[in-house]
Amino acid sequence: MSEIEYKPIGIVHSPFKEPKGTPIQPKAAEGIEGTVEVFSEYVEGMKDLDGFSYVILIYHFHLCKRSLLQVKPFMDDQMHGVFATRAPSRPNPIGISVVRLVKVDGNILYIKDVDIVDGTPLLDIKPYVPEFDVRVVEKIGWLEKNVKKLPTSRDDGRFQSE
Repeated sequence: MSEIEYKPIGIVHSPFKEPKGTPIQPKAAEGIEGTVEVFSEYVEGMKDLDGFSYVILIYHFHLCKRSLLQVKPFMDDQMHGVFATRAPSRPNPIGISVVRLVKVDGNILYIKDVDIVDGTPLLDIKPYVPEFDVRVVEKIGWLEKNVKKLPTSRDDGRFQSE
């Protein structure tokens, strides 16, 4: 398999105009409001979405620097393999965020807990279902000693395009 191509289905709008200063996870962005503009040709696919409290947004890190296999993530000062992090500088710069769905109005999703830069291309939307998505966790690797930093951690621009 040589290449996979995706077409955006919409655009995420948020108060964050650049990566620097953006919360690094939805949990650290509680209450921050945004919208998702779904392109008209995909609106039919939003039928019944308003019945969910949360949705999973899958998007393209369009402002990301080159792909790296080892990165120094935001909440640590050590290098880690990119697949052991949620850093945006990846071989396929795809991001995921679980956000609160406030309402659906036509082609616009009103959301909260937004940790996504304004203008980010949206690739897909999936409903969040606790029975599918919540797991009992036994270990969280290197994050065990750093997860307490999440509420105050923000993007410092280290992965942004130049």
